[in-house]
Parts: sequence; structure tokens; C-alpha cells
Amino acid sequence: MNGEFHTIDLLVLGAYLLGMAAIGICFFRRGQTSAQQFTTGGGLLSGWLCGLSIFATFLSSITFLALPGRAFDQDWNPFVFSLTLPLAAWIAVRWFLPYYRHSQAISAYALLESRFGAWARWLASAFFLAFQLARMAFVMYLMALPLSLLFGWDIRLLIAITGVVVIVYSTLGGIVAVIWADATQAVVLTAGALLALALIVYQLPGGISDVWQVAATHTPHKFSLGSWSPTQWTGSAVWLVLLYGLFDNLRNFGIDQNYIQRYIATQPRDAAWSVWLGALLYIPVSALFLLIGTALFAFYQQHPEDRREVEALVRQQQANAPAEPVSPATAPTAAASPAAVDAMAAKQPIKLGDRVFPHFIANYLPPGVKGLLIAAIFAAAMSTVSTSLNSSATICLSDFYLRLWRPTATDLQQLRVLRGCTIALGVAATMGAWQLVALRESALENWWTISSILGAGILGLFLLGQLTSKAASRHAATALIAGLLAVAWLIFGQDFLDKKLAIVVGSVTVVVVGSLAATVWPAVPRD
Repeated sequence: MNGEFHTIDLLVLGAYLLGMAAIGICFFRRGQTSAQQFTTGGGLLSGWLCGLSIFATFLSSITFLALPGRAFDQDWNPFVFSLTLPLAAWIAVRWFLPYYRHSQAISAYALLESRFGAWARWLASAFFLAFQLARMAFVMYLMALPLSLLFGWDIRLLIAITGVVVIVYSTLGGIVAVIWADATQAVVLTAGALLALALIVYQLPGGISDVWQVAATHTPHKFSLGSWSPTQWTGSAVWLVLLYGLFDNLRNFGIDQNYIQRYIATQPRDAAWSVWLGALLYIPVSALFLLIGTALFAFYQQHPEDRREVEALVRQQQANAPAEPVSPATAPTAAASPAAVDAMAAKQPIKLGDRVFPHFIANYLPPGVKGLLIAAIFAAAMSTVSTSLNSSATICLSDFYLRLWRPTATDLQQLRVLRGCTIALGVAATMGAWQLVALRESALENWWTISSILGAGILGLFLLGQLTSKAASRHAATALIAGLLAVAWLIFGQDFLDKKLAIVVGSVTVVVVGSLAATVWPAVPRD
């Protein structure tokens, strides 16, 4: 393999990582000395800044690596998810944003307590924390996996470096540092993606026409959005991703603490504009990453020796990976034998998608540019992880520490809790990423399924509270149990519906059962 990491690449990457840490130090020195500043920045941040932060929150390493990987392996089906963003953003601006701005509740889940009782708030907060820990682990793992594969770097060391840098600037600078870092990372990510696409196309003999020709002649069509059959509800069905995308983006914009904090941190006149900016920017940029995957497919079709090299790397990695997650102390270090590699290749198909983009970066980009693209991969992970850390620490403070233990805590005590929780959650997410080393399936499909499961019941409770005024606490509890049972049936009891529909099935079940229960078992609802 020709991939080498030159001194100039190391300098570019090191400068980026030091710059991110410097942002946290800068805002720590500029007065991040209160819990309100740590969580909302005083509500005075500009709309364009918060809009770029929302955009960067979408642009995780799941986007940077998994979208090109999916387009390489299959088609443009994930773009259907992006097409649901305008409707979700409109609903958020029309209903959710005014509520959160008016209430000024720092926790997104205070609404559930006022509607159904404290149990609903604590349950939603617990699900949110589990969701964010899983998301951070997936993002850091997906960032580290291809870099370790191509450059021989220790995957756990890469995860640890990312975790440490993010913890530093998130802990020191609070949400202002997180949002400024997000905006910087959004620019780095987009510039890196545009540069990568230009360099891929430049190295094709026919340029962009080669991409169109290879994509059009391949079966199935590489630009296909998926199956339009109304009877297909698994795999790459368009209707399936439309439904999943709408419900998941309603969860993002309507009940996700990551976004709610930005609604409150933005200046009042700019809040709606920031939502639209973040949502609409993601649509063309997601298409850009999918086009990178299609262009890489055309490139590797013309370079079969490189394709075989990536296949060999993936087989080696799969053969080395343990059957179950292991701790760093017990992880295998010796390379698998050729016989083990061949046996692994015979057992399961080789999916190259998540690895081809890093392989191209390692082998075909000039020094300096390579460092910039790898910095962009780090940026994709760090923007998401820092946002999740800040919002999760905020939930720990508002929904558990202040609500259950010390409601009269001083500002200094609150700030200590926020910083302590940021560090603890960052360490937990880093350790979670270590446990994903044995993952063998598509990162995008795995994440879609986990996201759908963890978001189903909570989105259902929010929709129930918004859509019917008759539902009370006992109706919501009954509906939530029914929704969780429906999700369990979808995951374990059937095979004709895709598992990523858990958020749709669970939410709809909660709304329907809750509405029926309120009709046949009336009670005086909360205001």
C-alpha cells in the first residue's frame, strides 16, 4: 500500500486538534463561569452561528464515511432521508420552536412533566442519555476504524485522542465553545468533501462523465433512490426511508436536547432562521457525500488492483476482530493467518463501502491535502460528540441533580456538576466506542436501527401530548407500555418490516393507544 502520513499531514492534523482545544480555553478565559452561560450562552448567539452548529450536528462521521460507503456498496437511498428535512423543519419552526422559546425551560423534557408527570420526564431523559452515549460511541468508532486500518494506528488510541480533545474544549468552554467549534468544523468538513470529490473526478480519465456512465450502466442503477414498490417495507424501499426520516427528524427538531439548546441559545429574532439554515444546508451536502461514494465506485472499477487491496484489508480486519467485544487489555494483537482470512471471507460477503474513502485519501491525495481530509474526518466526529456531551450534561443537571437532589444548588455547584458530567460522559462514550471494535455490519444500518429503537417511545409521548388534550398520566403510561411492546415485536417477532421502522411503529402505537385509553377511561388531564 502506498499510503503514508507525511510530516506536513501530521502538522495539519495537529494544528487542527490544537485549534479545537484552544477554542475551549479561549471561552473558559472569557467568562464561562455560570451554569446559564455553560448551557445556553446567555441566549445571545447569532442565527448563522447556531445554524451552522445544527448543520454540523447532522454531519457526523456517520455522514462523512457511511454515506459514501452506502453509495459505493448500493445506491442513493439515504438521500430520501435528507428530503424529509424541510417538512420536519417547518413543523419545528411552526410548533416546537415557539413553545421552547416561550417556556425558557432548559430541558426539552420539562414539557412531559407538566403534561404527564415527573415519571415521563425522567424516563425521557434516561432514554436521551442512552441514545447520546450510543451515538457518541458509534461516531468515534466509525472515525477511528478506517484510519487505523490504513495507517496502522491503534484504533483505541485514535478513539482516546478524539475523546480527550472533545472533553477538553466541551468542559472548559461550554456551549459557546461547542457551537463555535461546530461552525469551524462544518466549514472544514464541507471544504474537505468538495476537495475530495474534485480530486477523485480529476483522476478519472473521462472526468465526471465516467461517473455518470458507470453509475448508469451498473445494475441496479447507482443513482437509484431505492425500490418504489408499495409492498416492500424492508431494505432500500423509498417509502420506508421516507417514514423513518420524517419521524426521526421530528425527534431531532422536536425533542432532541441537542437542538432545543440551540433554540434557546440563539437570539430571538434569529432562532427560526437558524433551524432553516441547518436543515437546508444538509440536503445538498448529503448529496455531495453520496456523489463521492458513486465517484469512488467508478474510480475503483477502473483500478481493480486497489479494490482487491481494500478487500484484503477488510478480510484481515474481520479475521482479527473477536466474535464479542473485548476490553483493550484482552484485545488480540497478532495478525490473523491467511487461512483465517480465507475462512472469514467464505463466511460473509465483503462490504467495502466504509473503507474505500479512507483508502483513497491515504493513497491518492498529496501531502497536506491528506492531512486536511483526515482532519475533516476528525471534525465530523468531534462536532457530534461535543454537542452530545454538552446537551447530556445539561440533562443530568436539570432533570436529575436539580430536580431530584439539590434544587437550591448554587451557580458554582451547578457548574461543577456540568463539568463533572461532561468528563464522565466523555469517558463512558470513549469506552463504548472501544466495545464496537468487533462490529461487522454496515455502520449506517446499525445506527439507523438503534436510533429508531431509542427514539420510539419518547417521540410517541410528545406527539400524544400535542395531539390530544384528553390524555392524562395513566393513559400515557399505558400507551408507552404498548409502544415498547410494539417495538419489541418489530425487533424480535417478525421479519416483513424493516427494524428501522421502530420509531414509526412505536410512536404511532403510543398515540393510538393513548387516545383510545383517554376516550374509554376518561380522566382530568393536565394543562
